[in-house]
Amino acid sequence: MRRSLPVATIAAVTSAGLLLAGCSGKGSPESSAGANAATKGIVNASDAKGGTVTYAMSDAPESFDPGNTYYAFVYNFSRLYARPLTTFKPGPGTKGEQLVPDLAESMGKSADGGKTWTYKLRKGVKFEDGTPVTSQDVKYAVERSNFSRDTLSLGPNYFQQFLQDNDGGYKGPYKDKSKEGLKSIETPDAQTIVFHLKKPFAEFDYLVSAPQTAPVPQAKDKGADYTKSVVSTGSYKFANYQEGKQLTLVRNPQWSAATDPLRKQLPDKIVLNLKVAQSTIDKDLQSGNTLVDMAGRGVDGQTQAQLLTDPSQKANTDNALGQRLVYTAINTKVAPFDKLECRKAVEYAIDKKAVQTALGGPIRGDIASTVLPTDIAGYQKYDLYPQKYNGDNLDLAQAKAHWEQCGAGNVSTTILARNDRQDEVDAATSIIGSLKKIGINAKLQQYPTSKYFSDYAGVPAFDKSNNVGLMMMQWGADFPTGYGYLQQILHGKAISQSGNSNLSQLDDPEINNLLDTAIANTDQAAREKAYADIDRKAMEQAAIVPLTYFKVLMYRSPKATNMASSSAWSGEYDYLNIGVKK
Repeated sequence: MRRSLPVATIAAVTSAGLLLAGCSGKGSPESSAGANAATKGIVNASDAKGGTVTYAMSDAPESFDPGNTYYAFVYNFSRLYARPLTTFKPGPGTKGEQLVPDLAESMGKSADGGKTWTYKLRKGVKFEDGTPVTSQDVKYAVERSNFSRDTLSLGPNYFQQFLQDNDGGYKGPYKDKSKEGLKSIETPDAQTIVFHLKKPFAEFDYLVSAPQTAPVPQAKDKGADYTKSVVSTGSYKFANYQEGKQLTLVRNPQWSAATDPLRKQLPDKIVLNLKVAQSTIDKDLQSGNTLVDMAGRGVDGQTQAQLLTDPSQKANTDNALGQRLVYTAINTKVAPFDKLECRKAVEYAIDKKAVQTALGGPIRGDIASTVLPTDIAGYQKYDLYPQKYNGDNLDLAQAKAHWEQCGAGNVSTTILARNDRQDEVDAATSIIGSLKKIGINAKLQQYPTSKYFSDYAGVPAFDKSNNVGLMMMQWGADFPTGYGYLQQILHGKAISQSGNSNLSQLDDPEINNLLDTAIANTDQAAREKAYADIDRKAMEQAAIVPLTYFKVLMYRSPKATNMASSSAWSGEYDYLNIGVKK
């Protein structure tokens, strides 16, 4: 799931249990919590220091570089060592959506109708080597992450789209011979940074919550290799990084609580083990050897069955929404799916009930019919491609009728999925069976999460040469608004040659214009209406097949403190202050 950013409105959901669980004070959590407790409160709230918090992940992140990543869990985790201008206040459910200043001392000051935004940095913030953080370090971070796409291509490109770029001549700091940088980002003094946009952006405070605004010292930037030794401004710093195996963070001695009202710096050490089998992660969570599943994907199918049939184990689970959608992207640039009628046939042909079962059943998400998830403001319920069933069998009359109008006959195509996500592979396999019934023979190709977007899915050259017509995707909001959800998967300007999140390569002028107009509107109600209109128009183009409104079932370790499932982080636990129960 891509940021699922970075960069959430209603979290929490099934009815099993109940009590809020949380406590105040230092290290005296209540004896029991209950299912879904972390979606309603902070479980095992504690200020106790010491110990090691161990995370695990079934693959490896695409990057630990705050400026070169786009998975929600990395956005979440990176705040331990990188401070963006704003971020979300730790809290459960929708309380975790509260946007607050982080590196900045206050929210942005807007001028010129929303085209100019000014931020003041907190005084006294230092890099891990003791060097003071300046506004120039923030400016450089934005420049490198958005204007050096040949080197750092994996993050969103909002800033590239909205900042004035020296009349089209700016090629990023690695190629900028003048060394002047972007004229549209001013740093009048060491604490002030001013962004000048091409057009108004009413939600800019959300945009700067992306880790792309976390400061980077230019003298220590190693380009694509910066991921191996990020220079910390957070409460922890890199101690040891073995690529593809393990990352160890230790306390950053230059971090000061006086400059940071959000972080507590509780554990002595944070260890992230990489490429651990999901079944092993599940067992280690239950034994206490691992405290957090880094990717926040939830337990696997076998573990799910065990947890839900054991009341004592179920009490340690959280089942949450998180502004996510599981869907199949249809490549609008590859035949025969460059024809609308062919895409509509696919909309009707994919058996969503079978896919829901493959993904783990209703506890993993309700069947979807829209691009916007149900927990994003602007969502409206509708279904342009309603499916009818005869018992458990999907009625394919509409699918076959549209496929006949499409005129493609029997075709072969490729569908992509991530090989370390068994539920995604199972869903893709189900889709292959559905499509075969109308004459589409799809071949499954699997790739690791760490390389899925950089090298394969959504990479135009690869998709064209490999006849990729369909791609499995899970998407969450970059920030909790309709724009933060829709822009990077629907706007034509979001399409890039690598790290692309508009997998369908949809470039519809009407949708583009609606998105551009909406974000400039200071009227929130008008923006939300526009997001609903964009959703419907995207479904009219049949470039996305919504499968389920994703829900995660996570195991909450009783040995971990300050556990809160946050809407802002796609239902994941907020990683900022997790500690060890004493």
